[in-house]
Amino acid sequence: MGFFNFLNEKIAVDLGTSNTLITHKGKIAIDNPSIITVNRITGKIIAVGKEAGTMRGKINKNIKTLHPFKNGVISNFDAAEKMLKTFIKRLSTLNTSIFSTSYHMIISIPCGSTEVEMRAVKESAKRLNAKNIFLIHEPIAAAIGGGIDVLEPKGNMIVDIGGGTTEIAVISMGRIISGQSVKIAGNTFNEDIMNYVRESHNLHIGEFMAERVKIEIGSAIPQLKNPPQNMAVEGRDLLTGKPKQIYLSFKEIERSLDKSISQIENAIMDTLSEIPPEISADIYNSGIYLTGGGSMLRGLDDRLSHATELPVHLGDQPLKTVVKGSEIVLQNLDRYTNVLVEKRR
Repeated sequence: MGFFNFLNEKIAVDLGTSNTLITHKGKIAIDNPSIITVNRITGKIIAVGKEAGTMRGKINKNIKTLHPFKNGVISNFDAAEKMLKTFIKRLSTLNTSIFSTSYHMIISIPCGSTEVEMRAVKESAKRLNAKNIFLIHEPIAAAIGGGIDVLEPKGNMIVDIGGGTTEIAVISMGRIISGQSVKIAGNTFNEDIMNYVRESHNLHIGEFMAERVKIEIGSAIPQLKNPPQNMAVEGRDLLTGKPKQIYLSFKEIERSLDKSISQIENAIMDTLSEIPPEISADIYNSGIYLTGGGSMLRGLDDRLSHATELPVHLGDQPLKTVVKGSEIVLQNLDRYTNVLVEKRR
């Protein structure tokens, strides 16, 4: 690769509360947990991404685990920059200092982001020496990544359930005409499971175990065509303090998640109630497009379809639609200029 080719390097970034995805050369090059571990005394980075993820709940007092993003926005600026810098270095095939001064970056953000939060994202990217920085709302990126033509005069509804937030948006002609960002998503589901196990079984389990439970036997409905078998779960007995194992069923997890899923349903219904009748007619025919890691919960599409009386479509790669859509926009800026977030005056 020639030196001057780096002047046109383009990177799409999905800064997720749970996972960070980065594309390079049109492919997803980074797909890692949004976690960093550092030495409490020296501040030195010990691990980032997958390596840091394996340390969750198993590190000593001199090491702390940091989650740079909360509810879809940066909550720890220093940790976020260190994490991103490490990921970007991994992309380089030449000297990292050359790479870090000559690339264009697009970053997806929640549709409820404030001016202050958007400025913070841009400032962090600038300190990583990105040449040009573009912002795009996550639901629009998800729609584009899912193959929807967001520029046509037609209403489309996107529900993107990530780790920290659920992004609900109705899009027409490249713009969000109605939507909201709800701070209930995949991480909330984990907390629900942890609370249920503690209250119902007197067992304390960690976040990592709760995530496993959600993935392996999680369900949004009490009846499944192919229900998973009961799962062995280990933790600490709250009464004796000893390690203990119990078995959980998918029906128990469905009960534990019911309240949070109902809140997402209510937010969807609120958004539907605010849109013009012409857009309602479009959505009646096209349905709701469900994406994001949280959308993979068993039976969630069926539950939302029953609640809204609309067809609900779940994409093939719901975890990757946001970053794929951001990549498409970055490679076709002339076509998609209007979908970018403009700085408010």
